[in-house]
Amino acid sequence: MSRPNAAQLAYGSATVVFSTLALLLLSRTTNTLGIVAISAAGLVLGLLVTVTMPAPRREPRPTAEPLPRNEEIRVPAVHAGAGADTRIRS
Repeated sequence: MSRPNAAQLAYGSATVVFSTLALLLLSRTTNTLGIVAISAAGLVLGLLVTVTMPAPRREPRPTAEPLPRNEEIRVPAVHAGAGADTRIRS
């Protein structure tokens, strides 16, 4: 499995918080065992949302044109005395 991206983590975290809060308010439980069970259910639900949320598809990179064969590569020639014609003669 690949690492979750930021959107998956955000949706999973929001699911944990809101589902746990909703379950606690709806159940009106006050004992410790009920609170622990609801908290665990919220965590499992958030993990399920994070894992099952589809990751964004990345567009494939456009393929570059193939390089020419070695015979077709042209290297510019070095000019002897390059810049000599720009000197000011007195």
